Amino acid sequence: MEIIKLRDEYIKLGQALKAAGFVDSGLESKIVIKEGQVSVNGEVEYQRGKKLHDGDIVTFGENTIKIEK
Repeated sequence: MEIIKLRDEYIKLGQALKAAGFVDSGLESKIVIKEGQVSVNGEVEYQRGKKLHDGDIVTFGENTIKIEK
């Protein structure tokens, strides 16, 4: 499980995937999100700009990101 520490109030989903190293670019994050491969708190998410806050859990395949303050 990757942990991303928030510097601000939130981080966007596409940025979180890139920061965790799960994708190499913003374009790649856009594609995997639009294809329904990413879940936030157990629900499939289709918006790359979805704001993630403290406690959110992102799942992409076998990979997981936890957002912490």
